[in-house]
Amino acid sequence: MLHPRIQEVTERVIERSKETRQAYLERIAHAKKQTRVRAGLGCGNIAHVMAACSSDDKARLKSDEQPNLAIINAYNDMLSAHVPYKDYPEIIKSLATKFDATAQVAGGVPAMCDGVTQGRDGMELSLFSRDVIAMSTAVSLSHDVFDGVFCLGVCDKIVPGLLIGALSFGHLPTYFLPAGPMQSGIPNKEKARVRQKFAQGLVSREELLEAESASYHSAGTCTFYGTANSNQMLMEIMGLHLPGSSFINPYTELRDGLTGHAVETMLKQLIETKNANCLADVVSEKTIINGLVGLLSTGGSTNHAIHLVAIAKAAGVILTWKDMADLSEVVPLLTRIYPNGSADVNHFQAAGGMGFLMKQLLSKGYLHNDVKTIVGEGLEAYTTEPMLDKDSSVIMTNSTGPSKVKWVACPEKSHDEEVLRPIDNPFSKQGGLQLLTGNLGKAVIKVSAVAESHQVVSAPAKVFSSQGELQEAYSRGELNTDFIAVLKEQGPKAKGMPELHKLTPVMATLQDQGYKVAIVTDGRMSGASGKVPAAIHLAPEAVEGGVIAKIHEGDLVTLDAPAGVLKVHVSDEELAKRELQLSQPSQTYGTGRELFAGFRNIVSSADLGASAFGLE
Repeated sequence: MLHPRIQEVTERVIERSKETRQAYLERIAHAKKQTRVRAGLGCGNIAHVMAACSSDDKARLKSDEQPNLAIINAYNDMLSAHVPYKDYPEIIKSLATKFDATAQVAGGVPAMCDGVTQGRDGMELSLFSRDVIAMSTAVSLSHDVFDGVFCLGVCDKIVPGLLIGALSFGHLPTYFLPAGPMQSGIPNKEKARVRQKFAQGLVSREELLEAESASYHSAGTCTFYGTANSNQMLMEIMGLHLPGSSFINPYTELRDGLTGHAVETMLKQLIETKNANCLADVVSEKTIINGLVGLLSTGGSTNHAIHLVAIAKAAGVILTWKDMADLSEVVPLLTRIYPNGSADVNHFQAAGGMGFLMKQLLSKGYLHNDVKTIVGEGLEAYTTEPMLDKDSSVIMTNSTGPSKVKWVACPEKSHDEEVLRPIDNPFSKQGGLQLLTGNLGKAVIKVSAVAESHQVVSAPAKVFSSQGELQEAYSRGELNTDFIAVLKEQGPKAKGMPELHKLTPVMATLQDQGYKVAIVTDGRMSGASGKVPAAIHLAPEAVEGGVIAKIHEGDLVTLDAPAGVLKVHVSDEELAKRELQLSQPSQTYGTGRELFAGFRNIVSSADLGASAFGLE
């Protein structure tokens, strides 16, 4: 039976979303009526579609009898996670030909790397890029010539943007194809240790670069459990990946087999069984709740406190941080993956991976099983794991054609309970994210990575307007004390809500030295940020008159994660007297400032960094 809290939150989301969800589904129903859109195109239109195609593909497109698949590709050869996608379009096209169908690269989307832009001007375009990706995806699908969609993307803003854009064309079946994580490099704890040593001036830049390069060393997703790998978890638990496919390394036989199997599966659904579930049916209110449960049970990236709200809104579902907080009270934490622990996603996969995780959550009613996925109805298929089919005596499940992949039952027990736990022995009885409220507004904290002894900090404020200011204060020896770093003017309207990951080594070093420290900001922290308590995404932001702008140096601030409290100990009367310590948003946003100016004009912190996506 479904857990009572899951049922309660789901029912109120459904009730709250009645009008918006119905309006969305009506738009999708209208689009579904145009079953063979290409047949309605004029001769000039269809000539443009097939002008550069082979003679065989031209014949297929002219006849309009077989599917034409859209490929939306985030490939570039600078971003390691997306390098494997170089070969995917040709794989998809080749398999389509075997089914007498066609496939076309409908468009490409930008895929910036937050790891490269950390602390640089480009980071101010990071959140903005999600909306660009969403629009690019929708533009790519606007030609009305496609019967199915493959979205190729992995990291940070890319997957949410692809999904938001694809939901505008939710009448189409849509698969997300993962590329997989790189092989494990040096242990994450060792990488963090070297970063802290560098922050203290104890190792050289050459030594730091050597450690970073030993961690980020080949094609594939970074192996820590940040936003990129949280994306992959999310796509699988929401039924948009093939079961068990999220964390298979690139350039392996199994990875290639899964890619081929996904293409074959969609084509069989479109041509033979005629039972392909469209994206709008897969992404429902219950699917969104499943995604949120997955995020909480794995201690996933805080960035999804923003992205899931935006994804839900694109499907006509209104989700709030209160929903997240109420679920977090009861959803157990079942994984320890860096920065929540020392293991990486390859260790998680080896311990039992998504199949074991989802089986455990289903067993106690934490997931809705009455949902649709890209492979059918319900989540039972997602409690299995894929393997290469090299033994013809083994009975295959969901295995077809040359992909040679079979699905077998996931392990009954975790292979490593330091990484992945059963539901009756969780790391914590509560989820990995927590809502904080108080006279400062609303914020989010990732508690799964913070030791209990550090989850309550009450200390004087030190106020900064940039990461650089804090780093300079540290270099001058001014931070050897208990304090809460207040970083204002980092919100979506002020600066695009950049990630403030460069704070982590400095603040972690001070914490290790025994000081009580924490961070309060209207900006974001990276999905890789960990052991220092950080109240982030604070709304309202400083430049919109948020109380964070009225905090003075030395004001006592309390961050109490277990109690869900964030406040400054200043009377309402005193706060009312204080003039807002505001500066106008900087007009120097690097090379992207003209683009960002338009974004800034339509967002606010109350929108969680994305226009029209609001808080409760």
